Amino acid sequence: MDIALLLFPGVTPLDAIGPFEILGRLPGARIRTVAHQPGPMRTQGGSLALLADHALADISHADLLLVPGGPGADAAAADPQITQWVARLHQTTQWTTSVCTGALILGGAGLLDGVPATTHWRAMDNLAHMGALPRTARMVEHGRIITAAGVSAGLDMALELAQRLAGREIAEAIQLALEYTPQPPLNAGDITTAPEDRIHRARHNLNRP
Repeated sequence: MDIALLLFPGVTPLDAIGPFEILGRLPGARIRTVAHQPGPMRTQGGSLALLADHALADISHADLLLVPGGPGADAAAADPQITQWVARLHQTTQWTTSVCTGALILGGAGLLDGVPATTHWRAMDNLAHMGALPRTARMVEHGRIITAAGVSAGLDMALELAQRLAGREIAEAIQLALEYTPQPPLNAGDITTAPEDRIHRARHNLNRP
C-alpha cells in the first residue's frame, strides 16, 4: 500500500499525523511525505514542522492520497502545481482522501465538481464555491473519494480505511494499540450544539500554534 501524504506551509499537524499513525501501521504500508520541494513544512504559527521527504515531481503514483488541511489550504488550493499534481495522482489511486480543509485542495484540483463532500464547519461556504455539494457529516464517501470533517475526523476516516484495506481484525488491533476510545471531558465539539460564544471564539479569537 503506497500512500502519498501532501504537506504544505500552514498545515494542521493532526490532520496529517492522525491518519499517518493509523495507516502507517497497515501491513506493507509505505507513506511518502510530499511537498513542492523536500524540507520542513511549518504550521501557521511556525512552532512545529513536518518534514517532506519528496518533491511533487518525484511522485507520480499512489494507492492512497491523503490531503490534510490547515490555514495554508486556501493557498494550496489556488496553487496550480499542487492542484495539477493532485489531479494527476488521483488517476492512479484506489482512494483519494482529505481531512478538514484539505477538501478545498481536492476542489481546487477539480475533483469535487458536483460531488458531495465535507470539511471543517468554517469552510463549508468555501467548499460550495469549489463546486462541491457540502454535507454536514463526519465522513462523506463518493466513489474513490472520501472527505473527512474537521481535524479529529481524520482518525475516524483512517480507521475506516484500515478496515477496508486490511480487514476488521487488523483495524481493531490498530485502534487498540492507539487506545483510541474518545471520551472528551467537554461537549462543545459540534457546531450544531456548541454555545454561540464558543463558536465566536473558535472563529475569531484562537491562536494557531
